[in-house]
Amino acid sequence: MTIPPVFCTIVPPHILDRLAQADDPLVYEPAQRTLEHDALMRTQRRIAATRGAAPAGSPSTEPVRTVYDARHRERLPGERVHAESDGPSRDAAVNRAHAGLGATFELYRDAFGRHSLDDSGLPLNATVHYGEKYGNAFWNGEQMMFGDGDGGVFLDLTIPVDVIGHELTHGVTQHTANLEYFGQSGALNESVSDVFGSLVKQYALGQSADQADWLIGAGLFGPNVRGAALRSLKAPGTAYDDELLGKDPQPAGMDQYVRTSRDNGGVHINSGIPNHAFYQVATALGGNAWEQPGRIWYTALTGGELAPDAQFADFARLTVSAARSLYGDGGEAQAVLKAWAQVGVPAA
Repeated sequence: MTIPPVFCTIVPPHILDRLAQADDPLVYEPAQRTLEHDALMRTQRRIAATRGAAPAGSPSTEPVRTVYDARHRERLPGERVHAESDGPSRDAAVNRAHAGLGATFELYRDAFGRHSLDDSGLPLNATVHYGEKYGNAFWNGEQMMFGDGDGGVFLDLTIPVDVIGHELTHGVTQHTANLEYFGQSGALNESVSDVFGSLVKQYALGQSADQADWLIGAGLFGPNVRGAALRSLKAPGTAYDDELLGKDPQPAGMDQYVRTSRDNGGVHINSGIPNHAFYQVATALGGNAWEQPGRIWYTALTGGELAPDAQFADFARLTVSAARSLYGDGGEAQAVLKAWAQVGVPAA
């Protein structure tokens, strides 16, 4: 079975569109090349659906990671430069990719009992130094790719560990609910990746919900960019406000829902709504967000009841059901109900 072409990137096209209109060739040329590359990949990529695939055998409890170097070409996977058993590399991007793959594997294993993206021990592969000043990172259905950025607006895409967790979570979604990448189901796809990308960072840093910054891509922008990150789960619409990038367009509630034909129906924009619902649950419950809140979201995603074309309200109802199934009709379920009400999504 196949589904329509899906190509999942961390930097949304509305940011690249804006940069492509800049006057400075050092800004617009890399942005235009990145947009052209991503548009081509979207027309070529088809991902096999593996919804509900059962684990085969007894997968290892340790990650199997391989990092490749594209040598600034758009080729995959590139030259193998680091295997699981190798010591640290002289290339910082290789080390960051290796560590980020491991951090993602560990969150899913330790918090949710999941063995890699497919729950069957899928090896984790990544390619660094992809393309020439390529300003994005992406999951292509089989592996991760990281560009180096242009060095001005975007730095190396391996820097934020939540970017790695975000993109690899598209693989988890691919192997479970397989959410269609358009409209609200696509925004849910992006939101799930933001949520678990944030949890990867919080788990790796040992941060509680009140200690976390709730940003996606902090550290990715160059020093002259007025912005903290690509997105904020705490305050959607506030992640950046820059002359080149424009202002973060993410809404925090359904009353600001953006209807657009761009970006597969605004999947990177409207994801702010379910993102903010998760933030509200995590901060209401306190403690570690990968525990009760993460378990609720994970159960809704992987429980087998989330349809590929699910809307926000469908996912909201499943999170309420998961909370009640896991913890009873107490504080957890009430926190989930209140959070969805705060963002204007019916969950009863």
